Amino acid sequence: MAALTVATTLALVAAQTIPASAGMSPPAMMPPPMTPPPPPPPSPTPALTGAASSAGSIDGLAQQRFNQMITNRVLGTVLLGVNEQVNCSDCVSAFGSAGSFSAGVHGRKEITDNLSLLAGIAYTQYSEGGYNVTSAPIGAFALRYDFTDWGSSRPFFDIGTILSPFEKVSYGRNYLTNFGAVSLNSSTNSSDYGVYGRAGWINRLTARDEIAASVEVWQLWQRVNGYADPSAAFNPFDATIAAGTDRTNLVKLGGQWTHLFGGSVETNINGGFVQSFASHSGIVATVTGDGTVVPTIGNQSWFEYGGRLGFRITKGWVADLFLDGTLGPQPVGNTIHGGIGLRVNY
Repeated sequence: MAALTVATTLALVAAQTIPASAGMSPPAMMPPPMTPPPPPPPSPTPALTGAASSAGSIDGLAQQRFNQMITNRVLGTVLLGVNEQVNCSDCVSAFGSAGSFSAGVHGRKEITDNLSLLAGIAYTQYSEGGYNVTSAPIGAFALRYDFTDWGSSRPFFDIGTILSPFEKVSYGRNYLTNFGAVSLNSSTNSSDYGVYGRAGWINRLTARDEIAASVEVWQLWQRVNGYADPSAAFNPFDATIAAGTDRTNLVKLGGQWTHLFGGSVETNINGGFVQSFASHSGIVATVTGDGTVVPTIGNQSWFEYGGRLGFRITKGWVADLFLDGTLGPQPVGNTIHGGIGLRVNY
């Protein structure tokens, strides 16, 4: 019995010494770490657009330069007595105006009973529709032949010129790209010249009233020096403008009425319809992305108006208020220039 007990004990001890791993499954293997997918390729940068808009801005320059020619002429006609009666005594007038800044002197001198000299000089500054003339001397003179020996109803003729050299001017150019707008202002020099002839009929209705109707023919030239776009942080379609000469021809059908109220108040109103023809833009532009761009200016039409209110201060001295302007579509547009003057009749 003792032997059996010992054998049983040894058997239990042997069973307990068997390694536990002999009766268990091996541990599971951990999976390898996941590799993240590669990032998507970057979106392509959109192609730059705006070349067509840049080329279109050259047409805007041509319109600015046409307006400059017309405005220069309107200011020059003040020096030729556009707001005064056709026939009057010798006089000299000093004036200043706003709307476009202008200051100068003009007058008329009777050479014979029929022939008179009209002349004046002024310094002007004006801007309109994107351009800015910061300095422009203007001179004008004309000869008027009035057939006074025909009586109160008679013809008259003018021939004259307007000169405006040494102008300082800046032109604006704006265009759009898909990355934003571009706005540029370039400075250069220009000169304006014009010649004209006028044929009309004057009628002294009474001692206080004078009316006149006329036809004018003008030829205008404008020489602009070459220039390039100024340096800018963003101007992908830059432009270079070659030196060139703008030209146009005008026909004006006009009329005027001058009346004396009482013995001390003078009034004048005048106006007319203007038609341009055979216009030519002198712009030849080289634009990045477009090559050479040559704009055109078609025939234009508009109205011109003017008026004067004069107060006779004392014998021979008159204080004047006057205005002149244009009415019409672009490139001429609606403009107004007003001023004051002091006139001496002698």
